[in-house]
Amino acid sequence: MIARLVVALLFIGFNLYVFRYFASEDVMPPRESFASFPLELGSWQCREAREMSENILDRLGVTDYLLCDFQSQETSEVANVYVGYHASQTRNVGGKENMIHPPEHCLPGSGWDIIASEVISPEWLPEGEVKRVVIAKGNQRSLVYFWYQSRGRVIARNHEKIFYMFMDRASQRRTDGSLVRFTIPIIQGDEEGAESAFRNLVDQISPILPEYVPN
Repeated sequence: MIARLVVALLFIGFNLYVFRYFASEDVMPPRESFASFPLELGSWQCREAREMSENILDRLGVTDYLLCDFQSQETSEVANVYVGYHASQTRNVGGKENMIHPPEHCLPGSGWDIIASEVISPEWLPEGEVKRVVIAKGNQRSLVYFWYQSRGRVIARNHEKIFYMFMDRASQRRTDGSLVRFTIPIIQGDEEGAESAFRNLVDQISPILPEYVPN
């Protein structure tokens, strides 16, 4: 009898927990809009932020984003930077999905082949992991770095991103997050040069990202 009562109370408590944390609306933390993101960072300059079509925005389900081709005024190297912020992530919103899409799924659809891929914990990142990828299309090569920056975490693996999203939904009522991606052309096989350009630019961008992607 007592055991059944305990089970019943646990069941009721679990249901109250689910109702309280999963049936309520997401918390939307304050943040700066990417419209105010600086387009001059050290020696890097983006002449004008690019805009995506409504069709692409619908597919991505993104709330706010930065898409810029930054060029170094010292070396003339170019780096494409994309940061897509999702205020919330759910499987279905009015027939649309607003989950962050893994770049590995999108690159082949754009004609790029992934020829090298690894997860690393770089020295410039105090805590977390990022994915380093080399992609190819014909004779073109590019170096890509990307990660999920969500609620104070920097995550490289998609399954971990999903796990923490559900944990934070239950404990904080937050599912907001972002995809951060840098793409640097590898010119004449100079992968080290592309790596150096990335390191230089990420040192300028990463310290200010929490203003736009809240911890």
